[in-house]
Amino acid sequence: MAKRKKAQTKNSNSLRIIGGDWRSRKLPFIDAPGLRPTPDRIRETLFNWLQAHIHGARCLDMFAGSGALGFEALSRGAKDLIFIEKHPACAKQLLENIKLLNAEAEVVNADALNFLSKIQSPNQAFDIVFLDPPYRLGLIEKSVKYLASENLIDTSTLLYVEHETEESFVWDKLGFQIVKEAKAGQVHSFLLKKA
Repeated sequence: MAKRKKAQTKNSNSLRIIGGDWRSRKLPFIDAPGLRPTPDRIRETLFNWLQAHIHGARCLDMFAGSGALGFEALSRGAKDLIFIEKHPACAKQLLENIKLLNAEAEVVNADALNFLSKIQSPNQAFDIVFLDPPYRLGLIEKSVKYLASENLIDTSTLLYVEHETEESFVWDKLGFQIVKEAKAGQVHSFLLKKA
């Protein structure tokens, strides 16, 4: 009698798109250090904030990870989206999910700040930037200062920042004003505009 091979268990990590054209679609994501997709409840709040701004928007997902924020934006009508993700396997999964959805988006497998520093005078500022980097690496302040000093954002750009509640930032000293703010569990999130 032939031995049966054990069924290989496939990675069961998945995120659900909560609104728009791909509502309820599930997308796989890999296990990677520091990867934590933005929970449904927080995404729902964020995209309620963005509902009047998302359609046709040019977006940047700086530390894309699972792509939860970027895919949600595309599902709700964002026109252009660049995912920047340093981890090669995460970047590969983003590309696979783009194909799965038959979406149009660019994936850049690079360190976000290094890549952005090489962009020569973009034609226009991004309309929306998602900034949800790995925790405890000091990336938020560096990223915000960099974005504010370059032509990547302007006074009409909406900047979404998500961080753990034990961190705090004085946004006006960093050149930003708070448009919206929320707390959910251990996550503090802000919608900001350049002051």
